Amino acid sequence: MATSTAPERGGGTLRWVRRLLVGGVLMGLVVVGGTALHVWQVARIDDYTHADAIVVLGAAQYDGTPSSVFEARLDQAHKLFRKQVAPMIVTVGGKQVGDNYTEAASGKNYLKDQGVPEDRILAVETGSDTLQSVEAVSKALLARGKSSVVLVSDPWHSLRTRTMARDAALSAWTAPTRTGPAVYTRESQAHGIFRETFALLWYQLTHFSADFKYTADQ
Repeated sequence: MATSTAPERGGGTLRWVRRLLVGGVLMGLVVVGGTALHVWQVARIDDYTHADAIVVLGAAQYDGTPSSVFEARLDQAHKLFRKQVAPMIVTVGGKQVGDNYTEAASGKNYLKDQGVPEDRILAVETGSDTLQSVEAVSKALLARGKSSVVLVSDPWHSLRTRTMARDAALSAWTAPTRTGPAVYTRESQAHGIFRETFALLWYQLTHFSADFKYTADQ
């Protein structure tokens, strides 16, 4: 007696589709979870190895006054400078429409007021996101024969900035700030890890920036 196999074939196809979907979801979770763990691990690193320059990633400023996020980063850079981690500090970042100061200029002025000699500060006044800023710093430093940097930003931002800097031909490591709004609460820490996980995955996939401009109190 003849029997139909069409329903069986259809059921087998559906099972394979379900398995592929479940497998894809599990692989995605593994990638995202692994990246989040790496963001967290690098956030905990404080590398004070001697470098050619200390690079402070820009953040919001208000008519020349650094925001609390930016001030925390600048204070960390000043601390590294006093410890002679590097002979110069690089501030970086452009300005928004209507601003009187760039992030780089406001950062430089703040460091001068803290006692850092002006000739030890290089202001790279360009960059509206992390990638543009890192590439501008790389160009400026390589033109001066300098290639090693210690990066200062918020902890969760460290892995992405380090990845971008190394892609831009710099030898880079990190010594992030441990103060400021980005590290005040568990909620801000969780938000930072979540945000940076997907920003880093986007960069690795496309080599474009996901910013958002990374400033926790814009």
